[in-house]
Amino acid sequence: MKRPRLRKASKRLSCHKRYKIQKKIREHHRKVRREAKKRGRRKPKKDPSVPNAAPFKEALLREAEQRKQRLEELKQKQKLDRQKEHEKKRKLDAKKNAAKIQEQTEGTEPSSKSEANTKKVPHKKSKKSFHSELEKVIEASDVVLEVLDARDPMGCRCPQLEQAITCSGGDKKLLLVLNKIDLVPKENLEKWLNCLKKEFPTVAFKSSTLMTDRTTQQHFSRKRARVDLSRNTECFGSECLLKLLQEHCKTQNKAIQVGLVGFPNVGKSSIINSIKRDRVCNVGTARGLTKCMQVVRIDKQMKMLDSPSIVADPANSTLTLALRSIIDTGVSGSVDVVEAMDAVLNHCSKQQVMMFYSIPDFRNTEEFLTLLAQKRGMLKKGGVPDIENIAKLLLCDWTGAKISYHSQPPGSQMLPPYLTEDKIAEMQKGFNLKKLEEENNATVQALKYPSPASSIVFQSAGMTNGKIEENKVVGEASQWETLETSREEEEEDFMETDDQDSMEEEEEKDVKEESKIRMTRKAELGKQQTRRVTSENKLAESGCDSSLSFSLDKTADEDDAYDFNTDYV
Repeated sequence: MKRPRLRKASKRLSCHKRYKIQKKIREHHRKVRREAKKRGRRKPKKDPSVPNAAPFKEALLREAEQRKQRLEELKQKQKLDRQKEHEKKRKLDAKKNAAKIQEQTEGTEPSSKSEANTKKVPHKKSKKSFHSELEKVIEASDVVLEVLDARDPMGCRCPQLEQAITCSGGDKKLLLVLNKIDLVPKENLEKWLNCLKKEFPTVAFKSSTLMTDRTTQQHFSRKRARVDLSRNTECFGSECLLKLLQEHCKTQNKAIQVGLVGFPNVGKSSIINSIKRDRVCNVGTARGLTKCMQVVRIDKQMKMLDSPSIVADPANSTLTLALRSIIDTGVSGSVDVVEAMDAVLNHCSKQQVMMFYSIPDFRNTEEFLTLLAQKRGMLKKGGVPDIENIAKLLLCDWTGAKISYHSQPPGSQMLPPYLTEDKIAEMQKGFNLKKLEEENNATVQALKYPSPASSIVFQSAGMTNGKIEENKVVGEASQWETLETSREEEEEDFMETDDQDSMEEEEEKDVKEESKIRMTRKAELGKQQTRRVTSENKLAESGCDSSLSFSLDKTADEDDAYDFNTDYV
């Protein structure tokens, strides 16, 4: 019988499946056309090769082949290097993981080598890095400029920093630079200059906030009619400060390094830019822009060191932390920003704040912020006032150079405990104070100032405590104190040893006298009675002397002892 043939499967498809396939194909073609359109329909350039008629054709082809081989070898070498780096990283990770597992299992402390390998470098934005960089600037500088905001000079002073520098025991000098003097009334500025110059040499300064470099020229060339650059680009007090430092450099007969220190937003980097007349340091309204020490050469004999800000102690008041701490207002919570703004407003005159911001009467800080947010159009969805962002904006204005406010100097000036007349004279030594006063007067007369009515009266919270790590400067200060105490202890020990030596000598003399008496007794036993009488008289006399010496010794011991019953007033 014939084997029946197998029936072939039909190639017919259902309409649904066929239309689906066609649709997918159309989509694929569309995607390919779109990608080709993005790439551009450029045909690849053909290699023209070397024509046969060209001279030295073989040499050219050989060079091309050699070049191609070199490129291939370079690619292979780079590939091998990458593989080696990956191997090294893999091995290091494996070692670290093994060390961690071993520590977890054994529960022992990590070895010194593993600690050295796994020790993390502090991040640039961390407070530890700010401490270490500030310490470097103080140690490296011969003259330290403490920059103060003229609106609140007392709040910008750090007693820990001043004590560390004044008690360092070397030739380190401390000067005060009163910056932003154009934001306070003239009478208030003169009062502060007279107050501060009694402690340290003080320089009045107004830095240029906008440097005329390429970026600012291009930016303001279109807006020249609307923006007055004369007020922002002019600098006052730079010549006075430079002359003062150059004269000190001549007296020292060596090149000096000048370090600028201070709290955030007082204008340290702006002063360097103003003296250099160029934008060499990064400046801005944000706090803590300078994160490491930056060296700027002014001339052959002088360098300036820009430093990160002093870190305020968290134990300070809310007002002090609001204006002087290194906080990022974009990260901090809304409650903290509102509390900070509340502390600022509580230390100001309410009527002046209402007139300055053109706002009606308000009961509390939240109402003030809502009114100001509605006026400036800072609203969230549904017309809800954005209190958080308006509080951040106001804090930036108060720490920046937008708002004019001033604080009064203390009525009865008391020197800090770390400042004495000798220390003040030592800090003022080497500077021409009369010439400095004349230059300050010239700077004060040359500027335009806000009227006292337009400037807000601000109540300062006093000096701001800073967190400064123990460094060599502070160590030297403590050495001077320990030296005095050690000298006193040495003198006391020397006196005690002298007393003990004298007592021992007297005791030896008494022993020798007693031995002599015994010898005379033995020798004179066979002699006459008269001699016995005389010897007895001598013995009595010598016995009285010994008792007297013993009683004297006893009184000396009693004198040396301390009587706890006596009260010294």
